[in-house]
Amino acid sequence: MTYRELLTNYPIIRQLSLLQFIAYFGSWFSNVAIYTMVVDFGSSAFIIALVTAMHLLPAVLIGPFSGAIIDKVRVRALMLSLLLTELIMTLLFLTIDSKDDLWLLMVLIFIRMGSSSMFFSTEMTLLPKLIKGRALQKANEIHSIIWSFTYAAGMAISGVVVHSFGIKTSIIIDALFFIVAIILFFNIEFKIEIIHTKEKISSMIKDGFLYLKKNKLILHLIVLHSSVGLTSFDTLVTLLAKNEYKYVIAVPLAIGITNAVRAFALMIGPLFITNKVNKDTLTYIFIFQGLAIIIWSFLQFDFYYSLIALFLTGFATTTIWSYTYALIQEGVEEKYLGRVISYNDMIFMISNIVTTFFIGIAASIISLELITAILGFGFFVFALYYNWLKKFL
Repeated sequence: MTYRELLTNYPIIRQLSLLQFIAYFGSWFSNVAIYTMVVDFGSSAFIIALVTAMHLLPAVLIGPFSGAIIDKVRVRALMLSLLLTELIMTLLFLTIDSKDDLWLLMVLIFIRMGSSSMFFSTEMTLLPKLIKGRALQKANEIHSIIWSFTYAAGMAISGVVVHSFGIKTSIIIDALFFIVAIILFFNIEFKIEIIHTKEKISSMIKDGFLYLKKNKLILHLIVLHSSVGLTSFDTLVTLLAKNEYKYVIAVPLAIGITNAVRAFALMIGPLFITNKVNKDTLTYIFIFQGLAIIIWSFLQFDFYYSLIALFLTGFATTTIWSYTYALIQEGVEEKYLGRVISYNDMIFMISNIVTTFFIGIAASIISLELITAILGFGFFVFALYYNWLKKFL
């Protein structure tokens, strides 16, 4: 099945994909503005890492609750309220004017990303109820390609907007994307049966954890999927722009272009390797990912060389993400999908946060090049881990 066939045969996947495109563009468009704002305030590496962590921490803290809520409440009402929350939090970014407001910025980021995380989990819970097998993997890849494209375009365009028109303009444009997403959402009809339980939230959370405890293979797959958290490079890219690339190019442009190049690789990588990945070749994909990051560590001293190497770091990431996600989705009973998907996203975000703080703290002790190489080596460890795990699949 091709991407075109999937979108043609499943109208609701096409509609959800368009919604994802607009909503995700909004999620990433203001990031350059936020990081530029933090740099302009003269923030330390740890503060930059903390701001980055606020983008990730919500999924960890609300994961157990969001999964139970997704399995319990009406999907349309939940998704609409989440989009509205993202819109309001984005508009409130306009109130941040000085370093003294950083605490408020972190609160707003936390709430917005909490809503974004639950919105994401809701959609990923819907997909395996709509399609199975190869179609599900393709849908995950489309989702990831959309994420990558909007990340690339959002960061790149936002970098230009912030540099040319300022931070506030970028935030206003960002809010407009969420308004469009809300309008599009009203035209989507969920023609699937969603079973809503009357079980208490607390009981559902406990039952979800017991389900995971009994299904060790799913736990291993969740850990395997979390490997992608080692590619949480936002703090690293921001520090490189602040410490190295500012002598070559303006900081917002450096952040935007660097993230755009990597995200472009995330977007086109699956087009070349998706049909080659299977349970036997995934080990080599992990090894390639590690080698690419290590190559980047040697070339990141130069802004232009680093762009070439960074492209390689994103080439296989989408495939790892989508393939391991599909393994989890297909291995879970439908009754527990919302909770398991949320727990998976929670562990994934913990991996991102650990990586983020590792970079922020280690940056004051060792070089950014060594930090990057260590992250690359981590994928060699996951390659060995998967090589042991695949005999149970």
